Amino acid sequence: MAVLADDKSTLTFRMGVLQVVVAVLFAVLALCFWYVQVLQHAKFEEMAASNHSRTLPLRAPRGMLFDRDGRLLVENRDALNISLVRENRRTLEQNIKTLAEVTEVPEAYIREVLERNRRVPAYRPVVIIQDASLAQVSAVLARKRELSEVVVEQVPTRRYPTDDFGAHLFGYVGEITDAQLVRPEFTGLTPGAVVGQAGVEQTYNNLLMGKDGAREVIVNSLGREISKREELPSTEGKRLQLTIDYDLQKAAMDGFAATGYNGSAIMLDAKSGEILSLVSRPAFDPNDFSGGIDRTTWQQLMTDKLRPLQNRAIQGRYSPGSTFKIAVAVGALEEGIVTPAFRVFCPGGGTFYGRYYKCHLKGGHGSVDMRQAIEGSCNVYFYTLGNMLGVDRMHKWATALGLGVMSGIDLPHETLGLMPSTAWKATTREPKWYPGETISVAIGQGQVSVTPISLAVMAMTVANGGTRFTPHLVRAAYEDGKGWQSIPPPPPQSLVKMKQSTIDAVHDGMWMVVNAAGTGRRGRLEGRDVAGKTGTAQVISIEGKARAGKTDKDLRDHGWFIFYAPAKDPQVAGMIFAEHAEHGYLGAPIAKHMINTYFLKKEGKPLPTYPTNPFDAGPGTGTVVAQAPAPAPGAAPAAAPAAARSTRTGG
Repeated sequence: MAVLADDKSTLTFRMGVLQVVVAVLFAVLALCFWYVQVLQHAKFEEMAASNHSRTLPLRAPRGMLFDRDGRLLVENRDALNISLVRENRRTLEQNIKTLAEVTEVPEAYIREVLERNRRVPAYRPVVIIQDASLAQVSAVLARKRELSEVVVEQVPTRRYPTDDFGAHLFGYVGEITDAQLVRPEFTGLTPGAVVGQAGVEQTYNNLLMGKDGAREVIVNSLGREISKREELPSTEGKRLQLTIDYDLQKAAMDGFAATGYNGSAIMLDAKSGEILSLVSRPAFDPNDFSGGIDRTTWQQLMTDKLRPLQNRAIQGRYSPGSTFKIAVAVGALEEGIVTPAFRVFCPGGGTFYGRYYKCHLKGGHGSVDMRQAIEGSCNVYFYTLGNMLGVDRMHKWATALGLGVMSGIDLPHETLGLMPSTAWKATTREPKWYPGETISVAIGQGQVSVTPISLAVMAMTVANGGTRFTPHLVRAAYEDGKGWQSIPPPPPQSLVKMKQSTIDAVHDGMWMVVNAAGTGRRGRLEGRDVAGKTGTAQVISIEGKARAGKTDKDLRDHGWFIFYAPAKDPQVAGMIFAEHAEHGYLGAPIAKHMINTYFLKKEGKPLPTYPTNPFDAGPGTGTVVAQAPAPAPGAAPAAAPAAARSTRTGG
């Protein structure tokens, strides 16, 4: 019995101790709950609120660009962007100041970017520094605790060829502007989106852009990623195959580099309108835009007197000079005013409406027919044809061949040239059309102006016998699971049903320009049967140049050379525009090199290099400045002042 009493006493003691321990534990637990829920309520409430999800956009890579042979031209590279999230207003100011300090970016600039993106939801990161340097990224990551709302993102960025290869045809990309955001083609995009801003990048932006993805993560109060909820991957934009031939593009660029000219070169497929090469010089580096162009570079581009951002091929407007004589010849033959055998005697000039207009050849060409007049670029012959046609019929045939109208090229911001007419003149401040103006227009001077692309279209249309194809730059798009899918070419803009006799006469004359005694002999290529026409276009009249005196503007004449080859079955056609080259024939060697490259490549032979001395051929017929004398006393002023200007054209 004593043993049982002892056991009971021990058990009672143990139970008492256990009760005390449990009571103490519950008291401590209650104290902890009180501490957390009462004393630390504000702190943990803020922390709980700060642990939340954040959606980070995943930018889609743009579709890559390839040439007609499948050679990669434009691709993507990875870049690092530094962005700022504005959710936590309490730490935003400190984040801005610290970010400016560690990246050496002006604080005012950061605030300007944030203001520009004020409509972006606060949880979406706003890009402050595009394509940040490694030093900037390292500085941000080293002070991540202080920069709780700063995010470093890896994004795909455009990489273009070096040495401004194809800058104007590729264009460039940039952050979407406020004005673009309201346009229907950009529906669904938000500030910060990167879109095409020029060239093919702009025209085909919807195909190239792809679809952005998103990554949803959980972050704590310090902005650190705790976990990832889900990720929707981005979809790459469609890849495009261009009509451009890399080797022909390079051949044109090599020609301009060797000659030192600025200007433009275009080569078209004469049977389809596909653009094989399109060069505008001077150019720019589109890589400067892909990571966000800095103000200094932008200012330099905007203030450069040579205007490198201008795509001369489609935006420059210039007098066509003697290349316009081809349109006059076609018009006169098609209207039945003359036949190819029609002859004019050129003694070195001619009188029209009381004024004397000189030919570029001082001694004259003698008696010439249509073919010979094209070969020698006889001004007197085409003064005569222009006078017989009148300005309205010249307008009719010039526009039919592609001058003074839009080419329809699939590049943005094409400029419209001007082919004058009496109807157009009626809309000007001086509505009367003077007969003397017709004489100037007949040789590509006066009010007529063209873009290089329109002259290339005219050369193509004449070469193929009258089909004015729409020049275009894209052949196919790549679709997953389907491969390359052809993009139908645009329909021809018009079909000029020229008589065979017209085609034969004009073709013969243009062949003689290059292969006989004409002004384009520097374009001759043995065995390739090149045909062409030179043109020298005044920038300013002789009188105007004298009045200008000393000036930093280049007032030398522009030079043109339009061409096609081979003469009997044209496959390529185009033009060379050499800015301030003084003579049209000086651009012919560039065309010669391009044509040679085309045929050697087609035959599978080694490609040529640009010759050390491209001007080894004879200079062709020179250019002589003509001075129009004052009208005879008492003579009626039949011509407008423009018609009385000195005229120098012919190659």
